[in-house]
Amino acid sequence: MIEFNQVSLQRGTHPLLSKASLRIHDGQKMALIGPNGAGKSSLFALLNNELQIDGGDLYIPPKWRIAHMAQEVEASSRSALDYAIDGDHTYRLIEKGIANAANDADLTRWLDEMDKHQGYQVPVRAEQLLHGLGFAQSDLQRPVSDFSGGWRIRLNLAQALLMPSDLLLLDEPTNHLDLEATLWLEQWLKNYSGTLLFISHDRDFIDGVADHIVHLHQHQLTMYPGNYSAYERIRAEKLAQQQTLFEKQQTRVAEIEQFVARFRAKASKAKQAQSRIKELERMELIAPAHVDSPFHFKFPCADKMSTPLLAIDHADLGYAGSVLLPKVKISIVPGHRIGLLGPNGAGKSTLLKTLCEEIPMVNGQRNSGEHLKIGYFAQHQLESLDVNASGALILQRMKPTASDQEIRNFLGGFGFSGDKALEIIEPFSGGEKARLALACVAWQKPNLLILDEPTNQKSTVDEYWLVDHRKVQPFDGDLDDYHHYLNQRDQFAPQTDQTSSADSKPDSGIDRKEQKRLDAEKRQRLAPIRKQQQAAEKQMEKLQNTLAAIEEKMGDSDLYDASRKDELNKLIQEQGKLKAELEEVEMEWMELTEQLEADA
Repeated sequence: MIEFNQVSLQRGTHPLLSKASLRIHDGQKMALIGPNGAGKSSLFALLNNELQIDGGDLYIPPKWRIAHMAQEVEASSRSALDYAIDGDHTYRLIEKGIANAANDADLTRWLDEMDKHQGYQVPVRAEQLLHGLGFAQSDLQRPVSDFSGGWRIRLNLAQALLMPSDLLLLDEPTNHLDLEATLWLEQWLKNYSGTLLFISHDRDFIDGVADHIVHLHQHQLTMYPGNYSAYERIRAEKLAQQQTLFEKQQTRVAEIEQFVARFRAKASKAKQAQSRIKELERMELIAPAHVDSPFHFKFPCADKMSTPLLAIDHADLGYAGSVLLPKVKISIVPGHRIGLLGPNGAGKSTLLKTLCEEIPMVNGQRNSGEHLKIGYFAQHQLESLDVNASGALILQRMKPTASDQEIRNFLGGFGFSGDKALEIIEPFSGGEKARLALACVAWQKPNLLILDEPTNQKSTVDEYWLVDHRKVQPFDGDLDDYHHYLNQRDQFAPQTDQTSSADSKPDSGIDRKEQKRLDAEKRQRLAPIRKQQQAAEKQMEKLQNTLAAIEEKMGDSDLYDASRKDELNKLIQEQGKLKAELEEVEMEWMELTEQLEADA
């Protein structure tokens, strides 16, 4: 068990923790959340013995093995596999002991240590981890220096996962992962037997992994049971209660102050006035409920559009001598919201880079709309940021005619307010640099926005394209269906032609093809029902939000004054209408869901 008891921590003159208390039990899986700059990474450094507390007590079991994910890695000639294995320090120590054994007895002792450590499985586990994180077999012997910054961070993650640990600290582990690697990591962490503390801004990932939320807010640590969705519900209730108590207390404070102001000078009321002054002094003031205000940004669009914006026909995509996606035919029109799905190496990034003309088509026809203006974001672009410049200077270089105020207003929408817009970006966190790179894309006012893993949140799309088996085609289903598809992928894989031989099994091949045909028919049959279900789900969410807004208005006590009777009646009628409509949509959604489950 780890225990924070009245812990205080400062960085320079900036307080991060102020008499904060927290108890972490063995085996808990906790997401650490809080605003940027609150001290989440410093808390990790504290647990990793890189910082010392300024007050209070912090207890960490002395024999606990702590693994953490480094955020940077220098270029190295070591292979990716060796680099990952380096995470198991005990294995490397035993390996060195075996190599330097002075005699047979010494060698036997080290070999026994290797057996106890189950060291012969370490290289196998390292390979499995690297494959799960998206590395191909051919990548394992490549030197670390060959990989981009994002892939080196994956190697750091592999190191941390391979190290035997009682406490695992992961800082934004999904930042440089695609959807497949994120799903794999989610499953791995669910099976991790130690205590897990991780920082993430990916709500879906937190919901899938965490059983507790630790909120770092106003220099305090507050633990909530459950995942992020449960935390939101519980905190909303706490904030509502706090606001109610605050308002009641403010009313009482006003009454006391008014009484004191009126009667303090009167001899007959002086005693009561002094009594109320003492009541006010004893009162522990309740702070108003405060919800962190996240930044809000938008992508301004180019003034003119073309239809289609971009189309390619009979296009071979890939590189000279290596076509990954042959005969691709796609068209993108204004209003499309498309999510690309597909396993690692299937060609998703190749498709995006081809659309952006970062790599040329091998063959085929490309038709760009007259007013096409592409905005492209990928994690590797963080490496091309001028870290010695400020965000304001970078935008000014892109548009010299823009005023300083226009630039600062724009950057403020991305969370770079005040002097932050003028600061050199070199010390920015990885998340801040990614946000700035995204701001640079938005600043160019594109009408076709292409995002290569900006986040693992896919809720902004309304259709999916599947890139797999050398094809790009529509995917009928949602992310749950895609997860199922990945698990069953081998079943759907195209069968290679086989010449007849004594070992061939033609009946088995026919069975697989027939099963594949039946599954395809089933997906096609269920696709319209699934789309109706998704549409009903979106309508339910819209109605619930509208209803919540109305009910919030009805919580205003002034609304019940006689002068606002008509307004109140209108809201009551609208509330009744929305509840009836919501009930109808919910019934439709339930019927559609039952149909899908019946055919599952």
